[in-house]
Amino acid sequence: MEHLLRIMEVINKNNNVSQKKIAETTGLSIGKVNYLINDLILRGFVFSEKTGRYISYYITEDGIEFLKNGYESFKEKKINIHQQSFKDINTVVILAAGKRKDFNHPAGLLTVEGQPLLRRNLELLQKNGISKFIIVTGFQKETLLGELADFPDIEFVENPKYKWTGSMASLACVEEKITDDFLLFEEDILIEESAIHQLIMYPQRDCMLIASETGSGDEAFVEIKDGYLHKISKDIHQFNRVDGEMVGMTKLSFEVFSEMVKEFKENNQNPYMNYEYMLLDVARHYHIGFLKIHNLVWAEMDTKQQHEQVMKNVYPILKRKEAEYRENQIKLHLVDAMEVSIEDIQKVEPFGGMTNKNYKVTIKDDEYVLRLPGNGTEKMINRYEEKVNSTLASSLGIDTELIYFNEETGVKISKLIPNAETLNPTTAKREDHMRLTTSVLKKLHQSGAEMENQFDVFEKMVEYEQLLQEVNGKMYEPYEEVKAQVIALKREYEMMDIQLTPCHNDLVAENFVKSGDDKIYLIDWEYGGMNDPTFDLAAHALECDFSEEDEELFLRLYLDSEEIPVDIQKRMLMNKIFQDFLWSIWTCIKEAKGDDFGTYGIDRFNRARMNLKNPLLREHLKYVKE
Repeated sequence: MEHLLRIMEVINKNNNVSQKKIAETTGLSIGKVNYLINDLILRGFVFSEKTGRYISYYITEDGIEFLKNGYESFKEKKINIHQQSFKDINTVVILAAGKRKDFNHPAGLLTVEGQPLLRRNLELLQKNGISKFIIVTGFQKETLLGELADFPDIEFVENPKYKWTGSMASLACVEEKITDDFLLFEEDILIEESAIHQLIMYPQRDCMLIASETGSGDEAFVEIKDGYLHKISKDIHQFNRVDGEMVGMTKLSFEVFSEMVKEFKENNQNPYMNYEYMLLDVARHYHIGFLKIHNLVWAEMDTKQQHEQVMKNVYPILKRKEAEYRENQIKLHLVDAMEVSIEDIQKVEPFGGMTNKNYKVTIKDDEYVLRLPGNGTEKMINRYEEKVNSTLASSLGIDTELIYFNEETGVKISKLIPNAETLNPTTAKREDHMRLTTSVLKKLHQSGAEMENQFDVFEKMVEYEQLLQEVNGKMYEPYEEVKAQVIALKREYEMMDIQLTPCHNDLVAENFVKSGDDKIYLIDWEYGGMNDPTFDLAAHALECDFSEEDEELFLRLYLDSEEIPVDIQKRMLMNKIFQDFLWSIWTCIKEAKGDDFGTYGIDRFNRARMNLKNPLLREHLKYVKE
C-alpha cells in the first residue's frame, strides 16, 4: 500500500510525469512502477490519456478518497524501532551545562544534607547498576570537575556554546561517547531511589518518566496517546488531556538517540531546542513509551526558593519513603532466599560492616545475619570462591551455619551466633581470647582441607593496581620507591620453604565472634584461599595493633612453643609489609569510589615503609636504593 500511495502522491503533484521520473522520485524500479500503475488503473484510482508520444496520468474521485484515507492511516502509524524489547543499562548522561539565575554554581551542586545533589544522584545510580557516568558541563565546569574529581568512571564532556544553546545541543555533544542504550538525567532533579530502579528495569527501551501534576507553576505537561508519548508542552491550553508531568529522567535507546542527533544536526535551525521536543519529533515516527509512577516523591531545584521549599517540605517525605524502600528491598531478598512471606519477617536492624552492609533479621522468632555486598566489590571479590570457602568453614565448625549464598549477587544469609560478642583490637589482646583465636586458626590451618583457590598477595597487588587505574585513583607517595622494595622482598620470600594451607586472609578482630565463654567463630570468608598460614598470624597482629609482647604471646600459643623460630619472625615481618602495601592500594580504590576511610590507608602505607627498615630484613634489601 505504501508504494501505491507514493506513486499517487507523485501523480497528484504532476499529472504529466513519466514512469521513469516516477521511478526516480519514489526509488522504485521502472518495472515496479509500471506494474503498480496498471494495478491502480484496474482499481479505478488512476486513468491515463495519451497525447502524441506522451502519456498523462490522472487520479479519479475514488483515487482521491483512497489517497486521503491512506494519508490518515499512515499518519497514525508508528514504527517499532526495536526487535529486542529490553536491554541492561549501565550508562547515564547527566545534563549539567546550564546556568541558573539564582546560583553562581551549577544547580547540581546544591547541597542535600551536606552533600551535593549531583553526588547523591551519582551514588544512587551506581547503587542501581550504573557504572559509566557522562556529565555534560558548561557553566562553572571547573567547579563541577573539582567537586566530583574523586568519583570513579566519570567522563566530562563540555558544551562550549551552553550560553546560546538548549539541552539538545548539550545532548548532541556526547554522540561519540554513546554506543548503547542509556539513562538521561537532568542535574537539578531530586528523586527517590525507587524511581531510578523502576525506570532502569522497565521493559520499554525508550521511556520517559512522568509523574502526577505537582502544580509547581513550571510544569512540562505530557499527553499520552495509544500508550505512547504524544505531546509535551508547558502551555496547558494545547492539550486535550493532561496525563502527567515530565520529571527530567528518560531511558533512551541508542537507535532513538541517533535519530534525535541526526534530526538536530541535519534539519534543526533553532539552537535553543530542548531534548524533550526533539524526542517528540522522533515520536512522530517511532514508539516512545512512558512510565508513570503515582505518588512519586521528586522535585526540581531551579531557584533558591525552590531549594528552600524542597528541603523543608519534600526532602523529609523522601527520606522516610527511601527508608521504607530500603527495608522492603531487604525483605524481598529474604523472601526470595528463605521462601518466607513478608509477614514472617519480624525485624530488620543494621548490623555494621566495613565493606558490605549487614543486617540482623528476625524471621519466625529465629535470628539471622543478612549480608548485602558493598559497591564495587563484584570486581574485587570472587563470590563463587567465597561461597565454597564459607561452606568449608561451616563444615569444620569454624563458622556458623550457612543458610543461603547467591554467588551471582553476593547476598548471603547465615545463622546469628547466639550470645554473640564481637572481638575488637583491645579485647583480642586478652590471653583467654588469644587461646580461643589461636585454637580456631590451628584447626583451620591444620585441617588438611583444600580450598579451590589460592590467595596470592602479589597477584592481588597487580589486580588492585589495575582496578585503581580503572577508577582513576592515585596511590600515596613515594609509591614506586616502596613498590621496588616490596618486589625485592618478594624474591627472597618466594625462596623460602612455605607450605600452603587453608587461610582466612582478613583477620580483623571483628571477624572473630565469641559465643559464650569457650566458643569462638571466624566469619566473613570473602578473601579466603590457600596461603602461607603466617599471613593470617601477621594479619591478626596488624589489625589488633599487637605490641611486641602481645605478638610473642600470640605466637607462643599458636606454635605451642616457648621459642619462636627466626624464619617465622621473618615471615611475620614480610607478610606484615605485603599486607600493609596491598590494603593501602585497596583503600585508594575504595576512596576513589567515594568511600571515606580517614587515615586508614596512609597509615598502613607508612607502616609498611617503617617495617621495610627493620634490621631483620636488611640483608634482603641491601641492594635496593633507599
